[in-house]
Amino acid sequence: MLFALLLPTAHAQQQYFDVPFVPTPYVVIEEMLRLAKVTPQDYVMDLGSGDGRVLITATKRYGATGMGVDLDGDLVAQSLASAAEAGVAERVTFLQQDLFKTDLSRATVITMYLLPGVMMRLQPRLLDLKPGTRLVSHDFHLGDWKPDVTTQIRKNTFLWIVPAKVAGPWQIKAALPGDQQDIELELRQRYQEVDGHGKFGGRHAQIWESRLSGDQLSFVMVDDRDRENEAALYFEGRVNGDVIEGRVRRGTGNAQTVHAWRAVRPTGK
Repeated sequence: MLFALLLPTAHAQQQYFDVPFVPTPYVVIEEMLRLAKVTPQDYVMDLGSGDGRVLITATKRYGATGMGVDLDGDLVAQSLASAAEAGVAERVTFLQQDLFKTDLSRATVITMYLLPGVMMRLQPRLLDLKPGTRLVSHDFHLGDWKPDVTTQIRKNTFLWIVPAKVAGPWQIKAALPGDQQDIELELRQRYQEVDGHGKFGGRHAQIWESRLSGDQLSFVMVDDRDRENEAALYFEGRVNGDVIEGRVRRGTGNAQTVHAWRAVRPTGK
């Protein structure tokens, strides 16, 4: 990736390139795209696309489509010419525009090689993208948002998966053996890190092994209604706004049973 970013100064009409023009080695590009698990179904957006090498590689090697944005007109022209030469001009486009004014909502994968200050400015917008969107950066972090995966092949490469927003109270209905159970759940969230507690059968219930990856949430509670036959409840579900739906496995081995569960945010919360 090569990139240039134009940021305004204190004078509205005076602007300058704040991010240097630096090439990303192809071996690093390959690792970024591998880490993001790019497929032909992906729409890749490269923020600060430079000479277009990231998107051209994504289209030629992985069959993706996408768009790059850069404020250096010469680099945009070079990218368009390179895409045509590579035979991928119909699957990728390059625009001369400010990445902070670019609609990112279509992206399933976003690639970046931007300085820390720019990454920090982008962080709130990236967190608001559709859960499951994959973000890949060469060398620089998104502030205190820890990567889901870090690899190092010549350079550091970081992957974040945009997490669903799950913090707060939830009301669960689970079709467990014996009767349908109503469970109260309170989740705390810091990016993709989740913990919390619940109330099951009128008693406090700890949650264990909580995981959030994009819109996929899992955690474990203990069904202790019958202390002689208590068992772990392994919840797995997909978050869709104010609803989580999935299945819960009770117990293990040949004693395991599988049941449906659904959670909603309480009205007015």
